[in-house]
Formats: sequence, C-alpha cells, structure tokens
Amino acid sequence: MSPSTQWKERIAANEAERYERYARDFARMQENQSRRFGEGRALHRKQILAAKASFEVLSGLPEPARQGLFAAPATHEAWVRLSNGSAMRQADGKPDVRGFAIKALGVSGPSALGNGAAPSQDFLLINQSAFGFAGAEDFVGLVLAASTSGGALLKYLVGRYGLIGAIGFLVKFARALGKPFRGFASESFYSAAPLACGPYACRVRLVPLNDPPPAPSKDWRLDFAGRLAKAPLAFDFQLQFFVDEASTPIEDASVDWPEAVAPYQTVARLTLPIQEIAPAGQGFDAEVEAAAFDPWMALADHRPLGDVMRARKVVYFRSEKERGAISN
Repeated sequence: MSPSTQWKERIAANEAERYERYARDFARMQENQSRRFGEGRALHRKQILAAKASFEVLSGLPEPARQGLFAAPATHEAWVRLSNGSAMRQADGKPDVRGFAIKALGVSGPSALGNGAAPSQDFLLINQSAFGFAGAEDFVGLVLAASTSGGALLKYLVGRYGLIGAIGFLVKFARALGKPFRGFASESFYSAAPLACGPYACRVRLVPLNDPPPAPSKDWRLDFAGRLAKAPLAFDFQLQFFVDEASTPIEDASVDWPEAVAPYQTVARLTLPIQEIAPAGQGFDAEVEAAAFDPWMALADHRPLGDVMRARKVVYFRSEKERGAISN
C-alpha cells in the first residue's frame, strides 16, 4: 500500500489539563528520585554512555521521504545517548526498556515548537517496536505507581483493570520487559509512536548493520565502548509510513504497524566512528547528560504525532526545566 497523507490527530477537550497533571506528577517523581540517585531525568535516568556520530541522509529517496531533514542528501554531526529506561539507577542486568537517542545537529528550518529555528532534530528510540499502552493515561499511572512500591503498583492495576485484567497486564508487561537484550550494538530500536514527515506520517527504526554478535556480558557500557575502541559501528535509519487508520493508527501507540502493509525504507545512515568514550560524568559524557533530548526538539516537518507524543511535549519540558537541561 502507498503512503497516505490522510492521517488525522484526535485531540480531546481535556488534554491541556491532563498533560499539565502528568507534568506535575512526573516532576514530583523526578524530585523524589533525584534525592535518592542524584540529579537526573524522570525516565531514562541511567545514561549508559555518550558517543559522537555522523548522520548521513542518503540520495535517491522516494518523494514521501524527501521532507524536512531528508529533503536532500547531507551529513550532520550527531550526538548519541544510550540509556536504561527506568526512573531509577539500577543494574544493567535487570529487565528494562533500553533507549537509543540521536541528536542531529546543524539542521535548517522552523521548530516543531513554533519558537524559531530548530536547534536540532532529535529522535528518541526504544528497543520495543510498539508502545506498551494505547495512550498516555495508562502509561503515566503505571510509571507513577511503580516508582513508589510494588504494593502501590498492584493496587493501581487492580483498580484500573480489575483483578483478572491486572494479572493479564502484568504477564504481558513482564514478557515485554523480559525480552532478551543482546546489547546496544546488536538490537533494533524504534520510535514506537509516530511523527510527521512533511504531509505524511511515519514511524522510525534503527537497524544495526552487519549483525554484530551479542554482548558477552550485561555491562552495556563496557560492551559498546569496547566495540567503538576497535571499529566503527553503523546503523540503517528507516521510515515506515502511514497508509490507513485501520492498520497504521496515529492515536493508538500500542499497535505495531505491520511491515507487510507498511514496509520500512532506509533513508539515512548513522555511523559512530572509532572513538574513546569519555569517563562517566566527565567531558563529553557530562555534556550529553546535561543536554535535553526531546522528540519535540525537532523540525516542524517532523512534528511528533498522537496522544503519547503530545503528552511528552508538556512532560519533557517540565522535566528539562526542573533539572536545568541545556538544548545542545
């Protein structure tokens, strides 16, 4: 099926108030966790490492892809931040969502926030091909409950879904988090939620080239830094386009768009050259840790779409403000 421009967002009447509530609750959680673990983000608190990269937009792209950042061949300096998804700093071996954030610098065009020129084009990717929740409400409730205690989480789930529904949810959630993770050099990463590509809508996937072998241990920093000390690492950056609301919905982030209907197309190459990784908390590592990585730090042509992404606009801004994050 061909990419379509007939996508729509459905904005609820109470969204502004709901998102402000999320932002307040996440700010409170972030403050509590910072007292325990030191200053940091609300989620993806543990930075595995920071690395420098190049983001090369390829030539000969099809018309739907030739929008915004991908309008013409170019190579951008980029920053990469690898992270564990938890609000806590915990051992790498614990089940978790893993994050692969890319900040492409030197972009040109108006910002998705409507506040002038975009300082960068950020892509925030996870090792799950779809979001665990249809919308933001359930995700926020779960994260806030889980940040306090196991008892609070169970109470929240039973209250939200009933006993049988809570059990089913926990089984599904444990299966997703427990999926074997082979290391940041060996896994694919996804936007999970959609963003615009000019008049089109798409999701993003990052695929490692040459299928590197899995990490020999669960020390993700040691593994990735060791690889970069010996050889470059390269990834294909791909777009998957909206074709219709039934199979590629904008507002339901829990639906994994089927590749048979909406195949991925490679549009760029992310390359991390051989480099020595800065010590944790020092130099470039500290600069990246202090920076803001935000899906709304983007070109207007790549405005994030859907309830989950609209909620992130408000929540991320509050989180960045609370910790004094810098834009680059």
